[in-house]
Amino acid sequence: MLVVLSVFGVASLVAPVLFRKLGRRAFLIVPIVPAVAFLHTLGYYKQVQGDGDVTETYDWIPGLSLQLTFRMDMLAWVLALLVTGVGALVLLYCSRYFRPNDGGLSQFGAVLLAFAGVMYGLVIADDLIVLFIFWEATTIFSYLLIGYNTARKQARRAALQALIVTTAGGLAMLVGLVMLGRAAGTQLLSEILAAPPSGPVVTCAITLILVGAVSKSALVPFHFWLPAAMAAPTPVSAYLHAAAMVKAGIYLIARLAPGFSDTPGWQPLLISLGVITMLVGGWRALRQTDLKLLLAYGTVSQLGFLTVMVGFGTRNAALAGLALLLAHGLFKAALFLVVGIIDHRAGTRDLRKLCGLGRKAPLLATIGVIAAASMAGIPPLAGFVAKEAVYSALLEAHSPWGWIAFGGVFLGSTLTVAYSARFVWGAFGRKPGVREARYVQEHVDFLAAPAILAALTIAGGFVAALADPVLAGYADTFPADAGSAPYHLALWHGLEPALGVSALNIALGLLMFYRRAAVARLQQSVYPLVDANKAYRRVMTGIDHFAVVLTSKTQRGSLPIYLGVILVVLVAALTAGLVANRTWPDDIRLWDYPAQLPIAVIMGGAALVATRANKRFMAVVVVGVTGYGMAVLFAMQGAPDLALTQVLVETITLVAFVLVLRRLPIRIGQAHGSVHRKLRAVIAVVVGTLMAVVAVVTLGARTDTPISVSFPQLAYEVGHGKNTVNVTLVDIRAWDTLGEISVLVIAATGVASLIFIRQREVRLQRLGEGVPRKSFLDRHKPITDTYDSHHIDEHPSIGDAEAEGDARNAWLLAGRSLAPENRSIMLEVVVRLLFHSVIVLSLFFLFSGHNLPGGGFAGGLVAGLALVARYLAGGRFELAEAAPIDAGKLLGAGLFIAGGTGAVGLLVGANVLESTWWEWELPLFGPMEFVSTTFFDIGVYLVVIGLMLDVLRSLGAEVDRQEEEDKEAGEAEHRDSEHLVAERVGATDADATSVDGPMGGHTL
Repeated sequence: MLVVLSVFGVASLVAPVLFRKLGRRAFLIVPIVPAVAFLHTLGYYKQVQGDGDVTETYDWIPGLSLQLTFRMDMLAWVLALLVTGVGALVLLYCSRYFRPNDGGLSQFGAVLLAFAGVMYGLVIADDLIVLFIFWEATTIFSYLLIGYNTARKQARRAALQALIVTTAGGLAMLVGLVMLGRAAGTQLLSEILAAPPSGPVVTCAITLILVGAVSKSALVPFHFWLPAAMAAPTPVSAYLHAAAMVKAGIYLIARLAPGFSDTPGWQPLLISLGVITMLVGGWRALRQTDLKLLLAYGTVSQLGFLTVMVGFGTRNAALAGLALLLAHGLFKAALFLVVGIIDHRAGTRDLRKLCGLGRKAPLLATIGVIAAASMAGIPPLAGFVAKEAVYSALLEAHSPWGWIAFGGVFLGSTLTVAYSARFVWGAFGRKPGVREARYVQEHVDFLAAPAILAALTIAGGFVAALADPVLAGYADTFPADAGSAPYHLALWHGLEPALGVSALNIALGLLMFYRRAAVARLQQSVYPLVDANKAYRRVMTGIDHFAVVLTSKTQRGSLPIYLGVILVVLVAALTAGLVANRTWPDDIRLWDYPAQLPIAVIMGGAALVATRANKRFMAVVVVGVTGYGMAVLFAMQGAPDLALTQVLVETITLVAFVLVLRRLPIRIGQAHGSVHRKLRAVIAVVVGTLMAVVAVVTLGARTDTPISVSFPQLAYEVGHGKNTVNVTLVDIRAWDTLGEISVLVIAATGVASLIFIRQREVRLQRLGEGVPRKSFLDRHKPITDTYDSHHIDEHPSIGDAEAEGDARNAWLLAGRSLAPENRSIMLEVVVRLLFHSVIVLSLFFLFSGHNLPGGGFAGGLVAGLALVARYLAGGRFELAEAAPIDAGKLLGAGLFIAGGTGAVGLLVGANVLESTWWEWELPLFGPMEFVSTTFFDIGVYLVVIGLMLDVLRSLGAEVDRQEEEDKEAGEAEHRDSEHLVAERVGATDADATSVDGPMGGHTL
């Protein structure tokens, strides 16, 4: 099972490459993955039939007792087949649904494939935490799929709505899962269901879990997000409604029902919400004119139906619920795919504009009618078998909630027949007064996926008796129904009450459709008591309004106020801690070496000078002195690795500050003067003194030997490295480092989003790229021109040759792109000579850092400084030539390599981020050793370089480009004003010549 999940993961990462190479034809290849997973899952049948199951367990984080545990029993087996089978058909359908020139297919295909993978993982997960991880992954992937068309506001809004609603339910569910695991003393669902705990805590936990389930499965009052999700492409709707996302909540209810259906509040909550949802969805479906929305509200209704049955808590109801779940997956996927074909070939989904489609597309109409008939419960289809099982189970329940469920299901099923007939008539029927729709005949392979689903719907009715022992494997986990024999699925049970109820359903539903005009008038006269969508919008509007009010009261736009509040709170909290402290150090050592005292004095003096500096650049440089002084202290304490990193970080920080200062006034207080200087000085002195006292007390209060004392031994014996700092970062506390580089990626993205005003470029514009050679030469002239512009105009080929020769002879590729007053030949020469050596030095730090000062972080900073030098010497075009790669790809690749290092350990049976090493003997070189954490360090190296490149692109190149645009706009405005003045002067000259010119004897 883990292998199948891994294949899904790898395939989703490889899929974008296939789509870039093959376009939409890649949809003919990617379905192989879920198809193979389907066949692989079929192979588990003999092992899971009856009470059997298959379990796989892998240690994940033993220290936290976390394991990856997967379990394939009959319920998981049925859902896994549905997820993979429908997923394969939907992906195949996409090969015709999308057009060759549609954009974003690489991302769409990869996300849809990953979506199938996480749904597969969700239904086989046996650990509560692992289940929740897959649960939230479905939320994220559904958000990306619903919002596929990012240019449409409706798609973005629907995706965000689905994300907010299901995430809110998921957070409640997480609390419930934690409570349930603590109450049961285990995180494994199989063990929890084998011996279900009870009590108020468990009741509360189950209720919270059900909140997550009903929000995911779009039950009232969370149902509104599902119809809005119709903004997604039709294949997404088909998969999301039939086999994924919304089925997750139904699955979770079905999974917990054998152990917790007798929990107080279980039946009232699920049956009441299920019945209300079934009625609301069916009633709203009758009002829709968009075929896709009609099916969406039909899905809402069917989800309520499924919730009633899988949550009812009896053996026969569970059997009927599982049969209904399978039937719904088949007919609903087929119907959505049919609607997608109609939309493609007729150009509309509005049933008021569709006329005569049944005659023009008989095969498509046949598929649609079969699927709709199954939805309505017409024999001999799978939907009929499931609905008859439902009525039989509810009629034999003999309980108050059984009769409530029966009445609600009967009314809801009547509505189902009515909107099923409305769908068939609206899609394929003839309508008086409506012009026949134009229809382009579809390719046969476009019909393949819905045709297979329709065929399975037919087969499901005839092989119901054969499917009964399969589905009974799950139903038999419930206690036998009191006073009734176990029900068995079959197409014909004879003349029984359930058959009569089904016939009455069909008759009443067809009557409602026949009197659809009267029903429509009735619906218009009934005002909806509660509109959940409007309620959601009011809540979100209220949150936005509250945020605006709160922000306006607390965020005054003053950084000194923000810092002052933070520091005052810090002082209050630390002072309270010091007052409560009872252990004070007996001995205080001011320094280890006498040289530390003058260094501390210099650092303190620099801090004082920074407070008196009136120029920003001077303040930045003086503050940097404190950082370099800290590096000296590190070196004196025997920590060269920390000293090296501190120096590099301080240098990079200075560069970043200098880049930012270009957009700020030169003098501090030039725009806004400093106020409350005395108060700020008092706060600064108090905070500084307090932090010094805290440092002394903290170090002096330590009584036990710190674990850091063992780090050198752990680094050498376990991490196989002599550099304790580097081994700690990439091995001993690699989880922290992984989190830290993730924060770096987020920080880089945040900085870029603040600077790139309109759109973030994938990569920097290179020298002369997108600009004609002649235009580029005019904009970026060298210091000394061999030929003047008139000569180049007469001989453009000479200009091109000159540009190419100048590029070859220049010290830097883009050196001449700078204005003459900004160029430094000495700087260009130095950078040209040192750049490659610095890059080699960064690689040395990277690969030697395990045993010597350095590492991926230090190496990445050194490489970043090399890029800084290229940018400072040659400008933004030189930076583009030095690093012609998207910074985002470097950040993503680094994070992937670092995280993948941990995943590889997991795949080979080790712990996450557990390291290993290899030793071998090489001729001439002698014994050699390689540690797997080197790959983790490479990931850190790439992330740091990506961060540096992104900062240079944002604070450097993008600011340069904006300044150039502002300058060009100013020059253009100046030229326009000069032209306007010239035109006015010319007009005045003409007037003067005609009136007082030579004929008049006057001159100007």
